[in-house]
Amino acid sequence: MGATVSGVGTLDKAVQVLDAVAGGPLGLTELTERTGLPRATVHRLAAALEDHGMLTRDTGRRYVLGHRLAALGMAADVWSPLAARVRPVLADLTDATGESAQLYVRQGDHRLCVAAVDSPNELRTIVPVGAMLPLDRGSGGTVLTAGAEGPSWVESVAERAPGVASVSAPVVDASGRVVAAVSVSGPIARIGRRPGRRFGVQVAAAAQRASALTGAAAAPA
Repeated sequence: MGATVSGVGTLDKAVQVLDAVAGGPLGLTELTERTGLPRATVHRLAAALEDHGMLTRDTGRRYVLGHRLAALGMAADVWSPLAARVRPVLADLTDATGESAQLYVRQGDHRLCVAAVDSPNELRTIVPVGAMLPLDRGSGGTVLTAGAEGPSWVESVAERAPGVASVSAPVVDASGRVVAAVSVSGPIARIGRRPGRRFGVQVAAAAQRASALTGAAAAPA
């Protein structure tokens, strides 16, 4: 334990904590002993990982792996082919709009970001791959719940986060079923309060490209 793998010390230590908990539920004292890290460091990292959904607590207040890791695992197993195919489309969309682009899929009552390309602007929106966001706020969630007869694009302004606006469009399979949402998001100060007027056509075109690339086999039944 304690060896540097990536050269990023905090990340290496966080992975040590996750690896230790992967072996079974651990209290703070056990986790400290298992990792060989200082107790204060383990407590700080475990608390941060809990905040991000990577760890949670069982009924005995011991640390166990969290729901976000399960979502990331599912993304890797199920959605990686979709994300890999669509990422170049997102990159082109970011080049065209100057804003961050994301690909979301539905996971129960949430939407999961499975691919993202960040804007080159210093002021930008960042949604990390693996982020679980609500379905009931934001244009991406609206698209994923609209069904096959939904609109060609949807806009939202300050629904999910203050100061952020977005435009999303559906990715569909060969049967017309919505399997994902392509989104562009950015600060309202730059893209305005009617982002659909500015980016709706581009986002819809990107979603159509994604639909053609993924086909019926891009998502599970």
